Amino acid sequence: MPRSLLVLFVLGWTFSAMAQAPARTPRTLSGGVCGTTNWVCVAECIDASCVDQCLREGCEEALGRLRACTDKAGCAPEDTACSARLCGGTCQKAFEPAPKSPEKEKPEPCAGFQAEGGKAPEKLVGRWELSAATLTAEPKENPTELEPKPRSDYARTLVVTPEGCFQMSTALQEATLGRSNSLEVRSWGSLMAVDKDKVVLRTKDGQAAGHVCGKPRVFGLSKGKFQGPRYRFTVEEDTLTLIMDDATKRTFQFQRAKPGDAQGPTTKK
Repeated sequence: MPRSLLVLFVLGWTFSAMAQAPARTPRTLSGGVCGTTNWVCVAECIDASCVDQCLREGCEEALGRLRACTDKAGCAPEDTACSARLCGGTCQKAFEPAPKSPEKEKPEPCAGFQAEGGKAPEKLVGRWELSAATLTAEPKENPTELEPKPRSDYARTLVVTPEGCFQMSTALQEATLGRSNSLEVRSWGSLMAVDKDKVVLRTKDGQAAGHVCGKPRVFGLSKGKFQGPRYRFTVEEDTLTLIMDDATKRTFQFQRAKPGDAQGPTTKK
């Protein structure tokens, strides 16, 4: 594969298998189940193909069995109890067992967070929604068509507070996790300015919170080994562009959320 990148901003979550690879290869969980290792990996991703890779390690077969069970049971999309009632055992085997005393959800992790490095650059402050990402070039002898593949269930947001705290979130919904399952994978930490146009996202902690197998679940990610990527950034009107400050130059474009846009709930009651 050539080293150069073909930078294509594909609006509306248009990605392909050529997109960003994970920052590191996730460990496969024993027994082929989805769990904390996968959610830590997802928390480090920005584009959809990276998330795909994280869920391929341990989750792919387990979620395939769960999907087959709910399809066979004839669970209607609006029947949120069907999966737990008719495929509860299969669902439990698909996900890492919850700890005996699961931690409480932190819906606002930046509240009271002591960020390192001082205040964030003022133009970065706010809530941003990912709209595009780079695609790497494929070898000419093996061309791949770029077709729109909207992934609303991989919705990605970045929140930056004036105090220098950031929160990155990925919404994983039924299309990914199986009927009536949903998780919001969040990581948070300090957004540190290292130059007038460069920042480092130093992740300190994270959670995957939502509803799995008919019950509210919170997976703590505090033991995860997070990366600390550095980005060049530009802000033009309501568009934020992050470019990885390395040889890949992977580029991610965010749009500022409109006033009144609310972040959806994570844990169903």
